[in-house]
Amino acid sequence: MTDQPQHPEEHIPGKPTAASRTTLSHIMTGSDTNLLGTVHGGVIMKLVDDAAGAVAGRHSGGPAVTASMDEMVFLEPVRVGDLVHVKAQVNWTGRSSMEVGVRVLAERWNESTPATQVGSAYLVFAAVDADGKPRRVPPVVPETERDRRRYQEAQIRRTHRLARRRAIKELRDKRAAEGLDMES
Repeated sequence: MTDQPQHPEEHIPGKPTAASRTTLSHIMTGSDTNLLGTVHGGVIMKLVDDAAGAVAGRHSGGPAVTASMDEMVFLEPVRVGDLVHVKAQVNWTGRSSMEVGVRVLAERWNESTPATQVGSAYLVFAAVDADGKPRRVPPVVPETERDRRRYQEAQIRRTHRLARRRAIKELRDKRAAEGLDMES
């Protein structure tokens, strides 16, 4: 495997990782809380999806839709009054899909202490045209050693995603052929 994606049919110039990297910041308020009094995980997930979607759209130069959230990890609770920073970048690109890595950091809005990482996620976006059909995306060009590591890790996650889907489909096909699991 190479560190640079190849698109032999069509030459689309690559874009460096930094070209679409972005940070979304938001102060958490009482309306963001769950029954435990901390910020609801769904609120954080929406911010993650918003930031990742902005990065995917910027990288692909147009609309991109969330295809999957590969992994969402919550490391620490987020509290009312926290200033949350959602940092996102394209880690990997395929023909029409992109993996976007997201780090979530939080700091108290009124203190000068450093932000701490409270979560992370990996999302896959598909670039679409006006009819909702997949469209080509520019290859991402990793710029730093960290970007190259993220690119390689994204390739591993993609391989695992595809293998998991294939194994589940094979199991379902086998069970259907045996007359089992006729309901979905």
